[in-house]
Amino acid sequence: MSVDPAHAAGSFAFEGVTYYFCAVSCLDQFRADPNRYLHPAAEPEPMQGGQYTCPMHPEVLNDGFGTCPHCGMALEPVEVSLGQTANPELADMSRRFWIALVFAVPVFVLGMAEAFPWVQCLLSAPAVFWAGWPVFERAAASIRRLTPNMFTLIAVGTAAAWGYSAWILVSNGHPHVYFEAAAVIVTLVLLGQVLELRARERTTEAIRGLLELAPKTARTATGEEIAIDRIRPGELLLVRPGERIPADGTVTEGSSAVDESAVTGEAEPAEKQAGAPVTAGTLNGAGSFVMRAARVGRDTLLARMVQLTAQAQRTRAPVQRLADRVAAVFVPAVLVVAVVTFAVWYAFGGIAPALVNSVAVLIIACPCAVGLATPMSILVGTGRAARAGILVRSAEALERLAGATTLVVDKTGTVTEGRPRVTLYQGDGDGLRIAATLEQASEHPLAAAVLAYAREQGAVPGRLANFQYLPGLGVTGNADGTPAALGSGRFMNQMGLGCEPGRSLYVAAAGRVVAAIDVEDPVKESAAPAIEALRQEGMHVVMLTGDRAGIAEAVAARVGISEVHADVLPAAKHKFIADRMRQGGIIAMAGDGVNDAPALAQADVGIAMGNGTGIAMEAAGITLVKGDLRGIVRARKLSRAVLSNIRQNLFFAFFYNLLGVPVAAGLLYPFTGLLLNPMIAAAAMTLSSVSVITNALRLRDLEL
Repeated sequence: MSVDPAHAAGSFAFEGVTYYFCAVSCLDQFRADPNRYLHPAAEPEPMQGGQYTCPMHPEVLNDGFGTCPHCGMALEPVEVSLGQTANPELADMSRRFWIALVFAVPVFVLGMAEAFPWVQCLLSAPAVFWAGWPVFERAAASIRRLTPNMFTLIAVGTAAAWGYSAWILVSNGHPHVYFEAAAVIVTLVLLGQVLELRARERTTEAIRGLLELAPKTARTATGEEIAIDRIRPGELLLVRPGERIPADGTVTEGSSAVDESAVTGEAEPAEKQAGAPVTAGTLNGAGSFVMRAARVGRDTLLARMVQLTAQAQRTRAPVQRLADRVAAVFVPAVLVVAVVTFAVWYAFGGIAPALVNSVAVLIIACPCAVGLATPMSILVGTGRAARAGILVRSAEALERLAGATTLVVDKTGTVTEGRPRVTLYQGDGDGLRIAATLEQASEHPLAAAVLAYAREQGAVPGRLANFQYLPGLGVTGNADGTPAALGSGRFMNQMGLGCEPGRSLYVAAAGRVVAAIDVEDPVKESAAPAIEALRQEGMHVVMLTGDRAGIAEAVAARVGISEVHADVLPAAKHKFIADRMRQGGIIAMAGDGVNDAPALAQADVGIAMGNGTGIAMEAAGITLVKGDLRGIVRARKLSRAVLSNIRQNLFFAFFYNLLGVPVAAGLLYPFTGLLLNPMIAAAAMTLSSVSVITNALRLRDLEL
């Protein structure tokens, strides 16, 4: 609104412009934080809603609820949200199951007594054709698409049993009918679907738990409560005792202990002082502090955790290829076996045993357990990883980590804290100002150390133009119009500038070296125990760094690394990884910086430190939120547990089918007189799927 200056309640000058207000309260709010009103936060991006996918076929995307065109399974949301409505598929299947059960029980009782076949016919019809309609609908779709699946087998079997019973009842009133088998099979299939859908909902608990960490509101530094989506980068926020932190950022005033366990997996509260980083969703303790927001909304680490976990749950592990190859031929093969079973039994025993045994083959061979074996383990395992502060980009990365033989680690930010400090400065104040001017545009950890030291010494950065970052060497640019450079001794020598050997960084201006800087980066306390644990597991650990040989070897000796390669540029890091991969074995690479990104992408498994850069996290297959090498030990334990769980599931599923189909076909009948009732086959089929789901859910309680 416009305000007449002559009648304004007050005014305030900001950045050379005078603003007038109609009320004193508006003036006070503007004075407290002018940028908030002059540059309001952009509206939050709309959530991607309405898309659904299949856990067995993640390439399938649908704009609403439905079924998978390949396997017939119910689709589930691509993105999990707290406001998500109840699953209509689960509600529908539950209703159909209870109605089918009401009709199937009396049909079963009458069938066992072989009494009232017409009553059996009338009571079984709603159970089979109304309650079981989704089964027939999905089977018909699979036949139209020429992609037979488990519903094809179930529908053919139940339709054959009910149709044959109706035919002999109408033709000669024969009391020996199979209406009870058809009704009970459909009821058990529906029960299996209900149990499966409920279990699949439980696999999203980890993501829902992460979503619940995000607070709905935040407080400005003046105490005003605002919606979380109105925060913008650079804004000062007040975090009171017991509140969840609303954005990623840095403490500017005050101190506290913050419970970061829900994000990092570490139970011990982290002490936070001015300058310390804080993460959205973590829980503040008894203290109070002011923070400056850096990443907000979908850019926060918490939002990224949700995104990566959901993405990983939709990927396939290489071990699933076996199941895929078997499933591609399994259903057609079972149909052939059922036809052969029917023909053989018809020739030697008549139509009744031929029908019963062929239906038993169709039902016992239902491959739903095979299809669920891998996706369920991946869903639960990646959720458990997120709760432990391990972000998995793909199931393939998780599987490869289990078999990794060599771990290549960067030094700065991976083995060391990545928060270096200046221990020696040689030069005048002008050299320090030039260094601060160049480093203000860099995100390298050394830049932060130089800037912090410059602030302590009262050096103010000047104007910077033509900034350029040269990975592994240094930076160049125009500092207040003067050509300048900052970097390693090797960088200075490449530019033809002589320098005193042995310093971490050198500053050059107008063609000559004007200052030297020594920087020290403390080694992480957890590095040595983590590397020893990995060595005990048989992994060979290599340090690969762009730092000087003397510093690298000293750090490596402290943490127990025997193989060190120093003075390695980013392109050479990439080549080193490629060469090691050609020599054999599975190579994992852990790093945190921009210069590590090519090597992280090249390695069999790239592992990014969560305290590092976003580019490293984008290039890696796994991210350790806390940036702690012990996370690799935990991630390895998880990956082995997930792979073991998948193999157990596949064994249960394949063993069950391989054992069940011959028995159902009657191969043991000549020797033992053993045949398999179709209802027992249906119960066993349902039990197989439930056992696979239950086994996968055990991963939720894995100790890491």
